[in-house]
Amino acid sequence: MSRKPELKGRAARLARLLPTGGTRGQAARAPFVLLVVVLLGGGLIGLLVLNSALSEGSFQLDDLKQRTKELTDEEQALQRDIDAYSAPRALQRRALELGMVPGGDPAFLDPDGTVKGNPSP
Repeated sequence: MSRKPELKGRAARLARLLPTGGTRGQAARAPFVLLVVVLLGGGLIGLLVLNSALSEGSFQLDDLKQRTKELTDEEQALQRDIDAYSAPRALQRRALELGMVPGGDPAFLDPDGTVKGNPSP
């Protein structure tokens, strides 16, 4: 049987800081390794979920941009139709189709009852 020599003073304090060989060091290392593996695995899964969410958001953004473009085109087409119906010639043509006639020269009444202008029927 070999005995370890007893250390004194500074050497004894340093010896206490160093781990002794055997199963104690192995047993303490196993939970740490397991913790590191679990943290790395959780981090990778978290990155995968984050990447998937960003990709889904990107697809939704593309769909919304396409829908916005379609609605903008539709709005411009409707505005062109409104402008065409509001043009003076279009208004005159539609008024004639409804049986309206152009108005003549206007006449104005003064407060004393006199007529200004030349009214026409």
